[in-house]
Amino acid sequence: MVLRTSGPPEPTSADSGLGFTAETGADDLLAKYGAARAQESLFDVREAAGSGYDEFVDSAGGVRPAWQEMAECVAERGQFGLERLRSVVSSLVDNDGITFVQVDHPGDAVTHGDGTQVPGPWHLDPLPMVISSADWETLEAGLVQRSRLMDAVLTDLYGARRSITSGVLPPQLLFSHPGYIRAARGIEVPGRHQLFMHGVDVSRDGSGEFRVNADWTQAPSGAGYALADRRVVAHAFPELYERMGPRPASPWAQALRLALIDAAPESAEQPVVVVLSPGIHSETAFDQAYLASVLGFPLVENADLVVRDGKLWMRSLGTLKRVDVVLRRVDAAYADPLDLRSDSRLGVVGLVEVLRRGAVTVVNTLGSGIMESPGVQRFLPQLAELLVGEVPQLATAPMYWGGVDVERSHLLSHLSTLLIRPVNGGEPIVGPALTTEERDNLAARIGATPWQWVGQELPQFSSAPTAHSPNGLSPGSTGMRLFTVAQRGGYAPMEGGLGYLLEPGNAAYRMNTLAAKDVWVRSPTRVTAERTAAPSVDLPSITPSPTRAVSSPRVLSDLFWLGRYCERAENMARLLGVTRERHHEFRYRQDMPGSECVPVLLAALGRITGTDTGASGDDAEMIAIAPTTLWALTADRRRAGSLAQSVERLGSAARAVRDQMSNDTWMVLAAIDRAVLRHSAMPPDSHTEGDGYLATAHSQTLAGMLAMSGVAAESMVRDVGWTMMDIGKRIERGIWLTALMRATLTTARSRGAEQTITESTLVACESSVIYRRRTLGKVSVAAVADLLLFDEENPRSLAYQFERLRVDLKALPSSSGSTGPERLVDEVGARLRRLDPDDLEDVTDGVRPELDGLLGAIHADLRELSRRITATHLSLPGGMQPIWGPDERRAMP
Repeated sequence: MVLRTSGPPEPTSADSGLGFTAETGADDLLAKYGAARAQESLFDVREAAGSGYDEFVDSAGGVRPAWQEMAECVAERGQFGLERLRSVVSSLVDNDGITFVQVDHPGDAVTHGDGTQVPGPWHLDPLPMVISSADWETLEAGLVQRSRLMDAVLTDLYGARRSITSGVLPPQLLFSHPGYIRAARGIEVPGRHQLFMHGVDVSRDGSGEFRVNADWTQAPSGAGYALADRRVVAHAFPELYERMGPRPASPWAQALRLALIDAAPESAEQPVVVVLSPGIHSETAFDQAYLASVLGFPLVENADLVVRDGKLWMRSLGTLKRVDVVLRRVDAAYADPLDLRSDSRLGVVGLVEVLRRGAVTVVNTLGSGIMESPGVQRFLPQLAELLVGEVPQLATAPMYWGGVDVERSHLLSHLSTLLIRPVNGGEPIVGPALTTEERDNLAARIGATPWQWVGQELPQFSSAPTAHSPNGLSPGSTGMRLFTVAQRGGYAPMEGGLGYLLEPGNAAYRMNTLAAKDVWVRSPTRVTAERTAAPSVDLPSITPSPTRAVSSPRVLSDLFWLGRYCERAENMARLLGVTRERHHEFRYRQDMPGSECVPVLLAALGRITGTDTGASGDDAEMIAIAPTTLWALTADRRRAGSLAQSVERLGSAARAVRDQMSNDTWMVLAAIDRAVLRHSAMPPDSHTEGDGYLATAHSQTLAGMLAMSGVAAESMVRDVGWTMMDIGKRIERGIWLTALMRATLTTARSRGAEQTITESTLVACESSVIYRRRTLGKVSVAAVADLLLFDEENPRSLAYQFERLRVDLKALPSSSGSTGPERLVDEVGARLRRLDPDDLEDVTDGVRPELDGLLGAIHADLRELSRRITATHLSLPGGMQPIWGPDERRAMP
């Protein structure tokens, strides 16, 4: 992704923000904005933006008509209102789970020391970018035409190649760019257009004219972010949304959906469409998942797809389901490790051959990335004249190719003021950022191979109001990414797009951004949002096949672990909470019999997590280091089994199957994330502050996990994915319960200690109320065992878990009643039914051997059950599979 986000910009002076109040009128606001606009350092990107076009204020100093309502709303809100608006937007972004994946310089996902991914927050400016109706008419006409021109050139480059044979395009500019895929020659997308989806980065120059800075044709990103941003800003600033009534962006998603259906091969009667993603480590993973959710098509990865019998299939509900259309978000070169990059772990083996046979449609088509080549873009006006007989309406910044003597001379003499782009697909070089030595070295490289270099005039950016900075309203340099999608009669543009606020200085030329901006296109007349008519879209002649949730081993594995991490986080929150409370109760009263419960609970935490909690030392030492231990087991995500680690991995599993989760899921996860993950792994110096954090983290995690259980129970379809998630939950609850009871109840202790330990165990198992009602406070290990092990009506008991496991395993498509997991569950269930709770109370040498043996054996059986389920249902295909074998539409294992 080109857009990169970072934190808010640092103020350049004490008065760089607009310190207006709620009483500030529109005129005062305008005067203050003008004063801030005069401070070039606020938004200066050298000569590009320092004297750029102002979107908000005209040359006479008045607010432009398209922005009038915004000026009024901002003035009414005042400084405090803007701060509140920024906070609301941030919360909504959090609640919707809008993120991006941080990447390092080589392009790899940034990870923690334990290898877990670091998703970053999506920064969104509360104030939208406003485009007048007249400006949009210009943009729309130029955008649609540019898509047509790019489509014509793309078709020619993989077809007749008049571009080459006519002498207009030097052949080395085609064949040297990595976007050109030789294997794609002869592969055609059904219909009139070969370029399916097109993204265009646009900004204004100093005169207010729109210029194209970049075309995105390989696998355009950002449309999902644009749709999500509109949802957030409209909810956060409803009065402005109602007053301005911007044109809706959602009809474009419907146009994209119908275009995907229409792109299916002619043989497809009810097309199956999927969105192919590189996975959650992709920088734009949210963008891909959100777009798939909006479209209603499954989000798949390479492990979900397989080539058989010359066709592409998706693993779904235990069978192979034919796939007809793939919306590709994997780079073309990685799409097939057999015919393209052999080192790819993202593609589908044999996909290129299926494309050659015309058995599937992949969009954007393989090889479309050639249209991002600076060499091809340099000659786009000439190619447009040759192939279509038109001149591009949207101008591109002037470009100079080193293969032409006059242009090479200009390129070499203006290196310090140009954006230098290699035609082989390397990173652009910002001329103004070069030192004298670097500039001389670059000149030598250009002189040695001049045809490999293109120089482009630096992009120019207009300024627009932004409330992204905590200092209040200020101007910022802005650009937009606009989108079109191919239709039968032409191209349909998204009425809006993904705006962005650029970093100051030379970073702007690399398209590094501070925040996204929603783009609002004004209607021709001032109407309310409710009266804005959405453009009609022609329905395709074929209808899509209703695609249920993907149930490949990859998806089922993520859902299985989603269930396990949900349960693990809930259990840890309960046990940490009761341990913390007992520590406070007995910290200064260690002479009391009940104080023995503190080291026992700490030892139980160590046994469950497999980490050191001081259990090998004496009780006094364990109690002394308890605050540090509790903090680490709560906040340190690198600590095995910690609450933070469980919450982080829960979020990762949920993001991997985002398209199958309820929207409410992200609101719940965001609250837990704020409570647990946004704190240091080291405890604060103040005990009061630390205790307050722990209490909040434990209670909010518990509340969140209960909410997640409600979402799963009331908002998820009971399909095979839900079943696998429930299986994971039941196994984890059984593993945790047996480990806890074995650590707390198998050793006989004094009556006072036994009572406190038993009560703490029951609280941790959410069974203390029913236990007191049944036993009237009597301490009895047999009674505890009866409730927690054998009572099939107690949702927290071991017997209940095995009954749920029996039902869930029977509901799986591969169930036969005698599979390995089913037999194991039946055996353990029968063993539990044969036992008498009273036998578990017997004590020998200070230990309850019957109870200890039972818990240890069932704990091992549950881990074996998890292993068997992983082997039979969740294992990904191993090794190379036959490609052109017989038709294999049989049930998957």
